[in-house]
Order: sequence, then structure tokens, then C-alpha cells
Amino acid sequence: MQKKTIGIIGAGATGIAAAWDLSRAGYAVTLYEGGAELGGLAAGFKDENWDWSLEKFYHHWFETDKDIRAILTEMGLWQNVIFPRPKTSYWINGKTYRSEISPSALFLPQSPIATFRMGLFGVYLKLIKDGTFLEKFTAHDWMRHRMGEEAYGKFFKPLLIGKFGDQYQHVNMAWMWARVRARSLRLGIYQGGFQRALNDMADKIRANGATIHLNTPVTGIDTQAGKPRLQVNGEWQSFDRILSTTSPQLLLKLGGDALRNTPYGAQVANLKSIGAVCVVFALKQSLLTDGTYWLNLPATSPDKSKSQFPFLALVEHTNWMDKAHYNGDVLVYCGDYVPADHEYFTMSEADLIARFAKVLPTFNSDFRPEWIRKAWAFRAPYAQPVPSLNHSQNIPSLRTALDGVYWASMSQVYPWDRGTNFAVEMGRRVAGLMMKD
Repeated sequence: MQKKTIGIIGAGATGIAAAWDLSRAGYAVTLYEGGAELGGLAAGFKDENWDWSLEKFYHHWFETDKDIRAILTEMGLWQNVIFPRPKTSYWINGKTYRSEISPSALFLPQSPIATFRMGLFGVYLKLIKDGTFLEKFTAHDWMRHRMGEEAYGKFFKPLLIGKFGDQYQHVNMAWMWARVRARSLRLGIYQGGFQRALNDMADKIRANGATIHLNTPVTGIDTQAGKPRLQVNGEWQSFDRILSTTSPQLLLKLGGDALRNTPYGAQVANLKSIGAVCVVFALKQSLLTDGTYWLNLPATSPDKSKSQFPFLALVEHTNWMDKAHYNGDVLVYCGDYVPADHEYFTMSEADLIARFAKVLPTFNSDFRPEWIRKAWAFRAPYAQPVPSLNHSQNIPSLRTALDGVYWASMSQVYPWDRGTNFAVEMGRRVAGLMMKD
């Protein structure tokens, strides 16, 4: 008996997770990845003489991430995951303050009552098992009224502005609850980097008979004679079922008018998202000499030119991971979230690197441009969904309006934030739906 065939667009965590379950169940699975490597937003790169790869956009797992733990355990790979505890901090008035639970949290630069209220509601959010009901409030209003103007204005408002720009007042509180609920003090990484994790996972699905084509973009989706098909290298290939793990915009482009001119297509088109930019510096000396891994930077205005810093977060990766894995390089991320039409997406790589490098002396007065051995810039126009009030009503189904075609993306993991753990959960959920159908 001939196996049922499955075509998957995208070999990121969602596509690989779906392929794992489908291939184990006996389906003939083919993945098409437009990029040169597996992984999507979790993909990495490797400089000469590095033992480990480095993620293009900083990644980690939380100890509460049960879905990535489950699939790596099934694959016999979980033993490769480690969970060191990093130091995370806020930058306030030229000084760093610990942001995770620690005795120093009692000495934040605010009144004791503001610290108490912030801690009280932080614990409250952590204890709520399902905070979806909070989607009827904006995070801006909920935190301002309950934590108070002082704590909200000093710590959370700048983070929301930095993350969502001029849309920060529209993001709902369920999204913020999920961020607090999922976090753990220890952060996890696969030994060798996320790229190695994805490569090892891909080897497991290949062993089940799945096929992966890299550098192979799909250029169309439609149906013929009741079966869905994909256009690849100018030729149409039919499958019993198709899964797309692309962005909303690419899904609509691939599906054409047959998808766009449907209520489902309109729902997809109405989804909002923003992009991500990361500049990675390989330095000869440490920038954050107090051992901070993640430094949250204040954003006072959605207009980057009016804020002190041109990016949202400064992450010294090698204050968390041993720089020996990277041939002694001190690796620093400068990361930001901006709309896809922001100038950061049209600036040259050299100009973007120069703009971000200009503020590095702020964090270490000894810094000199000669410290920079090498730098890279990475950009992704679809990196962060923007969940507004009552967002659960806006999420498209995993079944699209095209017969036999499914869609699973970071826009549908709500209320959870995007990340490989929830990408895996989404991939396995849609695989189960496809098999049920």
C-alpha cells in the first residue's frame, strides 16, 4: 500500500516537529526549506575556528519548556541540553540592577512600596495557571493600575516601548502573563548551539524516511483534482496534505487569490507583527565586566532617534557560555524589534553596525573600536506577533481555506511568546490534526 504523502514548507522547529510525528506514523514526508540551513529564526552561523555555532538571534530555553524536552527525549537527544544560570539586569540612570529574583532586587532604584507592589503582582502572575482571561486588558493599563506608575514607568513601560514601538499600548495582558509564567532563572542551550540541535533533530527525521531539501523555496500552493500541490523549481508536485510554516504574508502570497479572497485569508491578512534586528560583535575584551548576560535597556520613545539607545537589549553571550567554545571571542548581541518598514531594514550592514557600535562605550568606558574583531548583522521582517485586546478571537485555524492545506506559525502560539519550545508544540499539534483528518 502506497504511503500518504505530506509536503511541509519550512524546516524550522515547527516543520521538523511535525515531520517527526508524521514520519513515525508512516507518512512519506518531504520538507522544503528556502534557506541554506535548517532552523528558520533559530538558525545559527559559525565563524572560523569556533567549535560551537552561534544563533543569529539570541535564543534559549526555560526549565518550564516541556515540549522541547519531550521531543528531544523521544529522539534521545535531551542529554545534550544544559541549564546554566545567567545574570540579567536593568540599565537605569547609568547603572545596572539585577532583574531576576535575588537579594539585590530589594534595592531597586524606587520606593519600597513600589518594589513591594511590583513583586506582589509578579508572584500573582506567576501563580495563575491560565491567564488568557487577561486578554481583555492592555498590559499598559493593567500594570500601571496595579503595580503603580512608579514601577510600571521605570521598568515595564520602557520594555514594552522597546519591544512593540508605537503599538505598545495595544498589547494585551495575557501576553505579558505568559512571559512571566514561562520564565525560569536558569536558561537552557543545546551543547554546540541551536543549529546543532536542529541538525541532530533533522537527522532523526531523516532516519524515519523524511526528505529535506535546502535552498529550495516553494513558489506556490493550490489544489487540483481535490489534492493540494506545491510549486517547486517551476514544477507542481501533488501531496495528500500540505503544511505551511511560513509568515502570514508569505502564506497569502503562495496561496494567491484562492486563499486571499476568503474570510480565512482576510483573518490572516489582519494579523500584526514586527521584525527583529541583531548585530553581533566578536570582541577581544569583555564589555559587561560585572558578569551580566542580559541587559534590558530603557526605551523612552517609540522613535529610536529620541531614545538613548538605538536597540532594546544588550546580551553578552559569553557571560553565559564559555568563550572557549568560540575560540576566545567575547560575543555581544545588540538586539531590537522594529516594524518591517523601519530604516534598520534598508540601511547597509556597515551603517547598521556602526550605529549600534557607537553606544558601546556607554557600558564600558574602556571600550575602544579596536576591540571589535568582527561584526555581523541579521534581520528578519517577521519575528514578533503583536497581540491586541481579545486576540484569541483573531487567530486563524490550523486548517486553511484550501482543502488539505494547513498553516502553523508563531502567530498561532498565543498567548505564549514565539520560541522553539512553542514552535515544537505547534508542529506536533498540527501533525496530530492532519493525521486525524
